[in-house]
Amino acid sequence: MKCPYCGFAQDRVVDSRESKEADSIRRRRECEKCERRFTTYERIDEIPYMVVKKDGRRERFDRQKILSGLLRACEKRPVSSTQLEKVVDATEQYVMDAQERERSTREIGELIMDHLKGLDTVAYIRFASVYRDFKDVREFKEELEGLLEGNRSSKGKK
Repeated sequence: MKCPYCGFAQDRVVDSRESKEADSIRRRRECEKCERRFTTYERIDEIPYMVVKKDGRRERFDRQKILSGLLRACEKRPVSSTQLEKVVDATEQYVMDAQERERSTREIGELIMDHLKGLDTVAYIRFASVYRDFKDVREFKEELEGLLEGNRSSKGKK
């Protein structure tokens, strides 16, 4: 915390108290250079993380929504709940790392599909079919061929 009087960056906390409403913490600090005291307040960051939908609408990031989509894609597949939790954690961290506090559904969907591709190809295809909104069997076939082509090229590299 910079001292408001001399700009020095080192201080010590002399006293801490919760506000009457319990929504912030008041701290009395003392500058280690000029020894003057000043007050700071800490508040919870209440700006939500947002997801930008394909049509431009914005909605709050919902961790549970990601998990339920993954559970549907991985139904009756050999993917553990621990693995799904890791995918959700990585997705949430990705959204939180955004400078503008928002990410597009396209970015989030691609990240999830990258994780699923490594876990289970059937779950990946299930998720992709909903996420990419396949219009017909041809689009579904193209995605499968791309996946199979990727497997062939990765096997050839070993």
